This record gives sequence, structure tokens and C-alpha cells, in this order.
Amino acid sequence: QLQLVESGGGLVQPGGSLRLSCTASGNTLGYYAIGWFRQAPGKEREGISRIGTSDDGAYYSPSVRGRFTISRDNAENTVFLQMNSLKPEDTAVYYCAAVPLGMYSDSWTQLIESGVWGQGTQVTVSS
Repeated sequence: QLQLVESGGGLVQPGGSLRLSCTASGNTLGYYAIGWFRQAPGKEREGISRIGTSDDGAYYSPSVRGRFTISRDNAENTVFLQMNSLKPEDTAVYYCAAVPLGMYSDSWTQLIESGVWGQGTQVTVSS
């Protein structure tokens, strides 16, 4: 059974960078589509990036496009989210979710409704 653990969050100054990791156990993450989500206090959960196979293009929400990069390392069974030029409005709990590639159709729906989720990692951007 697939389990996901996010890590890499922390406190960073505006303009700084962090790299989040979503590491899988119990199954091979290469068989899954992965999405990164975040939820700030008092706000709804927001999908920010997702990727299918390594050959698929990645999707980024307008709020992070050009600053964040999603990537896979199948050897480490991990998906990364490189976050650059961080802003205070990026402060949130960040989650990854996975759904089997056969269920994925390049949208948020399958990830939200059927995905396996990690426990989240806190990212705080503040001076």
C-alpha cells in the first residue's frame, strides 16, 4: 500500500528557496501521477503543480508558474518541488498526493477524489 511522506518545509525569508520532497514507500512512485497542493490558514486547498509520466508536461498554477518546478527521481522513489523566489503568500501547509497513472487524466479531480495523501509539511515565508 502506497504511503507518502513530505519533507523539506521550514522558515525562509522572502526571495529564498526551499525544496520539498514527497517520498513514497510501499509501492513504486513511477507508476503514479503526483500533485502538490497547499492550504493556507483560512483558505481553501489549492492545487499548485502536477505531473504524470516523466514524458508528460508538468502543470503549474498561475500563482507559482515560473518560480516552482516539479520533478521526479524514480531511483529515490521521490517527487520534488523546487520553490524559488518565495513570497509571504506562499506560506501554507504543502501536501503531495498520488493516483495511479491509469486513473489520471491530467486534471486535479482524480488526485483530489482518489489520491493517496501525505501528512503535509509547513512552509513559512517571513522576514
